[in-house]
Amino acid sequence: MRVVLAEDLFLLRDGLVRMLEAYDFEIAAAVESGPELTRALAELAPDIAVVDVRLPPSHTDEGLQCALQARRERPGLPVLVLSQHVEQLYARELLADGTGGVGYLLKDRVFDAEQFIDAVRRVAAGGTAMDPQVIQQLLARRSHTAQPLGRLTPRELEVLELMAQGRSNAAIAAQLVVTERAIAKHTSNIFTKLGLEVSDDDNRRVLAVLAYLDHGSQG
Repeated sequence: MRVVLAEDLFLLRDGLVRMLEAYDFEIAAAVESGPELTRALAELAPDIAVVDVRLPPSHTDEGLQCALQARRERPGLPVLVLSQHVEQLYARELLADGTGGVGYLLKDRVFDAEQFIDAVRRVAAGGTAMDPQVIQQLLARRSHTAQPLGRLTPRELEVLELMAQGRSNAAIAAQLVVTERAIAKHTSNIFTKLGLEVSDDDNRRVLAVLAYLDHGSQG
C-alpha cells in the first residue's frame, strides 16, 4: 500500500515514516509543504494520503486544502487528516463529498501505533476513522439549527455519533451493550427521521448523514 505523507515537523514526519514502514506500508513520498504535497498526489497516485492540516508556506489549512483539491481531481482518493485542531469548514467538506475513505484524527489523542495503523488501513479500504471529539464538534455546531436532529432520541443521537466514527452495527452494539437487532432498529429510525435512505454501506451512510446535517446547518 503506497502512502503520501505530509508533515512539516521533521521528527514527527520521520517517526511516521518509520512506523508506517514497520507495518509494511510503502512511502511513495514524505513531504513538508503544500506545493510538494500537491505535486506528489498528482504524480504518484498513492493509495492513501496522510496529511497534516497546517503546512508551509501559509501554516494555516494548506494541507487540507491540497487534499481536497486532489480529491476533486481524483474522486475517491482516501485521505487521513492529522491535526491539533478541528478545522470545521474543511472537515465538513471532506466528509460530505461522498466519495472514498476519509479520516480525521487529533494528534494528541493518538495514543499508540496500533490505533494509528488501524485508522490508516480503514481509510485506505474506503472506510472512515474519526476522532470522537471531531464528530462532537461537528454535530454540536448544528444542534441548534438542524431541526431533524432534534427529532432523534438520546439513544439515537448516541448511535449516530458512533456511526459517524465509522463503526459497524456490531461494534456499536458491543459498546452500548445491546443487540445488533436493536442497533439496526435505531439506525433505521435515524435514517427515517433525517429523511435519508437506509444503506448497507457503512461509509456511505456516515457521509450521507454528515452531508445532510451540513446542508441543514447552511439552510
